[in-house]
Amino acid sequence: MTSEVQKKARRMKMRERAEIQRGVLFEAISKEFLWDRLTNHGFTTIPRTMPILMEGIDAMTKARPAGHTYFSLWCRAPDDPLIVIESPIIFAGEAGFKGERAVDTWRRRMKALAELGFIKAKEGAAGDFHYVLLMNPHYVMEKLRAEGVLPQSVYTKFHDRMLDIGTYVEIERARELLAMDSALSEAEQGKKEP
Repeated sequence: MTSEVQKKARRMKMRERAEIQRGVLFEAISKEFLWDRLTNHGFTTIPRTMPILMEGIDAMTKARPAGHTYFSLWCRAPDDPLIVIESPIIFAGEAGFKGERAVDTWRRRMKALAELGFIKAKEGAAGDFHYVLLMNPHYVMEKLRAEGVLPQSVYTKFHDRMLDIGTYVEIERARELLAMDSALSEAEQGKKEP
């Protein structure tokens, strides 16, 4: 396993390399015109696999694609997986829905995300999705692959990207957790049978 020190050193090398390349390729563009998460405000941490996660969600929700709805949730996450949704109309608008049925459309997409396992929700003053917990999407993707729900072409992209960014260990851990969940489910079934 890669240690935190090694990960930090790798990130620094990537950042330094990018700065050098930017200096050569885009030397005329001042740094003030660029987004830098270390100096600009209004950012959140998003998985590097997000485009593939969105593609997978859209593929599994077909006629009612929910990928953009999922992305808008991540953009509202305060670097913590819990989001409190006090005004569904704002979230519906940010997900791209407008008109009289915007909130209903958004709620259907949220329901699809919950059914797939990307979010967990609790009811509150604003309805069924007042409290939303973002689940680890890498675990969810592995679970959906194991269940045969996720298209193989999307999973292949996801798997390759996980290898590329050095987070394959998350897939291995997801498989361990899925095996433990399966064993627990089988044990529960055994207790219920006479």
